[in-house]
Amino acid sequence: MAPVPRHSADSAAEPSARQGTRNTVVLLVFTAITNLADGVTKIALPLLATRASGSPAQVSAVSLTLSLPWLLAALHVGVLVDRADRRRLLWAANGLRLLALGALIPVAADGGITIPVLCAAGAVLGIAEVIALTAASALIPALTPPEGRERANAWIAGAETVCNEFCGPFVGGLLLTAGTGLALGVTWVSYLAAAFVLILLAGRFRAARPAAATATATETPAQAPESVNQQIAGGLRYLWRNVLLRTMALILTVLCACWGAWLALMPLFATDVMDVTPREYGAILSALGIGGLVGALTVTRVNRLFGRRWVMFADLVGTLAMMAVPALTTSVWAVAAAAFAGGMGGTLWTVNSRTIAQHLVPDGMLGRYNAVSRLFSWGAMPIGAGLMGLLAEWLGLRLAFAVFAASVAVTVLPFLRVLTRHALAEAFAEERA
Repeated sequence: MAPVPRHSADSAAEPSARQGTRNTVVLLVFTAITNLADGVTKIALPLLATRASGSPAQVSAVSLTLSLPWLLAALHVGVLVDRADRRRLLWAANGLRLLALGALIPVAADGGITIPVLCAAGAVLGIAEVIALTAASALIPALTPPEGRERANAWIAGAETVCNEFCGPFVGGLLLTAGTGLALGVTWVSYLAAAFVLILLAGRFRAARPAAATATATETPAQAPESVNQQIAGGLRYLWRNVLLRTMALILTVLCACWGAWLALMPLFATDVMDVTPREYGAILSALGIGGLVGALTVTRVNRLFGRRWVMFADLVGTLAMMAVPALTTSVWAVAAAAFAGGMGGTLWTVNSRTIAQHLVPDGMLGRYNAVSRLFSWGAMPIGAGLMGLLAEWLGLRLAFAVFAASVAVTVLPFLRVLTRHALAEAFAEERA
């Protein structure tokens, strides 16, 4: 693997352990509040859409506007994150959220909610989410010392899992029961509070300039700045030329496609094939999220016990179990246990892959890398869901699960060949130098 240039100390000293802990706590609080609010909006807008229209296509369109920006705007947002002050981008993202909800609240109060209005609000909220998640991930290396990044990533991944997948939808359901205006108003206040929390961050918020460029700035004529498209192409080339990052991205694409397939088909499989009660179905979904939380809480310890390589390999095993078990049995406990393994493995991969990338990728490329990585992963989920639907129609539910299980098995050999102990040690060598 080609050596990777240093980037963490190019233009500023690394933060101290105390400053890193403070920044981690601030980012954790910001992530928890905004993901809780995001979870509320993701259940509130589709529910409001059902009141405005009985058309399944129109209701689905509202949900789509919340996620479509990842496919349409992620690469351009990545360039923006590498060019601009990342804390200001977080403020801008929350400003967009406040504007969208601020415009929606009076319309909802007057009973004038329509599908176009909800789609417009969803699109703005979706773009804000792309900006916020991309900028927040890129901030971690500049605000925390190398030894604190794994902990920061674990805490933030845990907050994303708990707040976005569990607490947010649950709180959103309760608030909507109490009234649409109350639900939207509380969410608006949450975004406002999160914006104030960012004042407590301390450190460098812009991407560091490469040391080589700084050293020759007075010796060579200034080069014309790259265009947005050139910078996007540069980010894609950087990912593709690094064997470790490329392999991780391709494997993650397969794994996320499996997650999209599982989430899309499990409701039908659980009701028509497993014949579960609502409580049992809730237990299966809860097992997925509980596994993710356990992964976030234990990742540092299991990394020390088994090594980062085998901990990441656990995600392949967990996702394989998630897809294979429903193909083999209708036991509620077996399917729930497989979901737990998949959820735990997913968080273990997320924390470790983010930590690896933050050590490998230059600071000035982190925004584009994070955007491309999420484009690969989040973009694969709807594709997986669509393929699962087609396979289920052609082959039946169980065989559809089996096909996706086989796709995970195919990733095992590339993982073992590329994500070696030596390759992972090289990824961290520059930080120890």
